[in-house]
Amino acid sequence: MRKLISYILTILLFTSIACANGSKETKASNKGELSDMKISIQITSDSGSHTLAATLADNSSAMAFYELLEKGPVTIKMTDYGSFEKVGSLGTSLPRNDKQITTAAGDIILYQGNQITIYYDTNSWNFTRLGKVDGVTQAELKKILGKGDVTAVFEILR
Repeated sequence: MRKLISYILTILLFTSIACANGSKETKASNKGELSDMKISIQITSDSGSHTLAATLADNSSAMAFYELLEKGPVTIKMTDYGSFEKVGSLGTSLPRNDKQITTAAGDIILYQGNQITIYYDTNSWNFTRLGKVDGVTQAELKKILGKGDVTAVFEILR
């Protein structure tokens, strides 16, 4: 009889643990995985005004950026650097997850914790990937970003 009661209690314990883990997963699913979090970027450049969509990366830096955008749109004045990126000050610092990476056109990178870059060509360095612009080629992105300074308005895609 004691074995039966112990067996039943063990099953109840494992069932309650499984249910608790299931509710955590449900909360995460309701909030959305980082890779499902989308933002829009309104670019104003010498080539006109363009709206891009981007998917955020799965790291604490991207999550912090998303939480910043939940407070409202963030406008960044960006300048050209090295003929491969547009860069501008975020005005605040985000957690860094720097890794040695080679960027590609469309990568959105956090540099030194407080600068946002949009790459239209490649570069290798220790960076934190925040996300990736969706559905544009390198040539299209170069044209959108233009030759001079740009204004980029980042906000949550609704």
